[in-house]
Amino acid sequence: MSTSDMHYLNLLSQSFPTIADAAKEIINLEAIMNLPKGTEHFLADIHGESEAFEHVLKNASGNIKRKVGEIFGNSIRESEKKELCTLIYYPEQKIELVKAVEEDIDDWYHITIHQLVKVCRDVSSKYTRSKVRKSLPDEFSYIIEELLHERTEDQDKAAYVAVIVDTIITTGRADDFICALCNVIQRLAIDQLHILGDIYDRGPGAHIIMDVMRRYQSWDIQWGNHDMLWMGAAAGNDACICNVLRLSLRYANLATLEEGYGINLVPLATFALDTYGDDPCTEFMPKLLKGAKMDEKTMQLTAKMHKAISVIQFKEEARIFHRRPEWNMEDRCLLECIDPERQVCTINGHDYPMRSCNFPTVFPMGPISPNSPISYDLTPEEASLMQKLHHSFRVSEKLRKHIRTILSHGCMYNICNQNLLYHASVPLNDDGSLKDVEIIEKKYKGKELMTYIGQLVRAAFENDTEPELKAYARDYFLYLWCGKDSPLFDKSKMATFERYFLSDSETFKEEKGAYFRLRDNADVCDRILDAFGVVGQNRHIINGHVPVHASKGENPIKAGGKMMVIDGGFSEAYHSETGIAGYTLIYHSRGFQLVQHEPFTSTKDAIQRGTDIKSTTQIVEMSAHRMLVADTDKGAELREQINDLKELLHAYRHGIIKEKRS
Repeated sequence: MSTSDMHYLNLLSQSFPTIADAAKEIINLEAIMNLPKGTEHFLADIHGESEAFEHVLKNASGNIKRKVGEIFGNSIRESEKKELCTLIYYPEQKIELVKAVEEDIDDWYHITIHQLVKVCRDVSSKYTRSKVRKSLPDEFSYIIEELLHERTEDQDKAAYVAVIVDTIITTGRADDFICALCNVIQRLAIDQLHILGDIYDRGPGAHIIMDVMRRYQSWDIQWGNHDMLWMGAAAGNDACICNVLRLSLRYANLATLEEGYGINLVPLATFALDTYGDDPCTEFMPKLLKGAKMDEKTMQLTAKMHKAISVIQFKEEARIFHRRPEWNMEDRCLLECIDPERQVCTINGHDYPMRSCNFPTVFPMGPISPNSPISYDLTPEEASLMQKLHHSFRVSEKLRKHIRTILSHGCMYNICNQNLLYHASVPLNDDGSLKDVEIIEKKYKGKELMTYIGQLVRAAFENDTEPELKAYARDYFLYLWCGKDSPLFDKSKMATFERYFLSDSETFKEEKGAYFRLRDNADVCDRILDAFGVVGQNRHIINGHVPVHASKGENPIKAGGKMMVIDGGFSEAYHSETGIAGYTLIYHSRGFQLVQHEPFTSTKDAIQRGTDIKSTTQIVEMSAHRMLVADTDKGAELREQINDLKELLHAYRHGIIKEKRS
């Protein structure tokens, strides 16, 4: 036995000081290995839709509704099942509604508590008692545990169980107990939550989602391009700050900025009115989502703010692109291609008509001669504004906490139970081989590329990062947002300028990278999985980023089942485009189920009318046998622990290590 092995076994013996302790743990771990695999829940591209997101978490993508149906079958009416599900999702609010109309509330308490215990018993059945116990609230832990493991069918315990329930009611604790039980059901219905990127932008509640995630029990995130934009803003990248503001103004979504993070937009509004007061800013009118209302005066102000920050964004981006010529993105510096006198923009030798040509902070002296160099320096007023906005982002304590949470729970990719998870793409060459991407004079591809980007992102936030590297890392957030070879973008260009200012829609085209053209090829998927070291017969790539157009017949299952693209348009902004309101993926002990959702009405409707998200479940892949913990990554870890403990037993029994008896 090597010295290092002896050192490890001596350390292990401190936790398991006797043969009995080691043997007991082996028995425990072997038993856990034979429990059914926990349920994994996959969501992508949430985009600030906090109400729909929270509802999907509460109903576990319909998993709770399915279990209620299986448990009660025809023994209760469909309306009663619906009421029970609503109670599980929104216990506090539903109890108040019930109490307002229920004539015999004690009878309702009795029936409901017994029903909830049955559901809780079912969702907890695949976990150890120890794990279930850790999920229970302290004030009701003992009572819930007793009810879960004692049945009214047992005549010897029927009276015991009945008295527990009676006492909960007579002591006035029924409401709190029901709420606690419902929260436990929600918590145990999902073992692990995977978010495949893009919590931020478009919808109004990204900050609410992040508050939920800070309290959530077990989750991970694979960073998306919109998350990266907010991370860059929090790190102090002014181009990212401008993009965050522009997108928020574009969708008239200021709640996350102002209410969520306390970003002061008054200086931007003042600057916009002073600079663009006479400009109708037609191209910059906000896109109002269904049901949103805005008066004409506010619309006009929002449009002016939108244009003001967009022009500053183009300047800030150009400064970075010129500072980092190795990115080959200087062709995106389009302000210098404008001829304000002829009102055209010359791109690749072709003149394109401008929709408008009012750029007082770019051409302060009026029209200049064609092809004259312009300065991307901010005007004194723009510089003062950016200083205030930069400060506002940097001092937001809540934003800092949320970004730290994203950093601590995430990275560019994750490998879990033979599944490779990432947000958008892995850069490929046209022949399907992994593409080399240069970062700081060194080339990376595949897994190495994703790993290094993760390290670079973290370097931007660490105090001990060397200043030159930290400055590059801060700039690199912009490349990750819109760079041609970014795994989070992977397109020829981001045509923001063209969509705002040019009339020719041909200029709007953003050619997707080779990955998106080849991702339906099973051999290409296998090559990516091999490169990341994902093994097993039933391995998959799971990602999002590009909405699946279900209304046009596009299938989210690609490459013969090797890839699953689960961005179905969670954000309301995509509903008309995709025809649905998102996909979620469930991976339980019997296989994969893809859930296609219709739009969520509102939390108020869900509580008062019992409306649920209408979902269609598609069986993607079923396992030949029910998967156990032994079949998972956790099982592999437990197997190693068991082997180590057996080595410790051997050492004890042969006198190599002495037992530490008290």
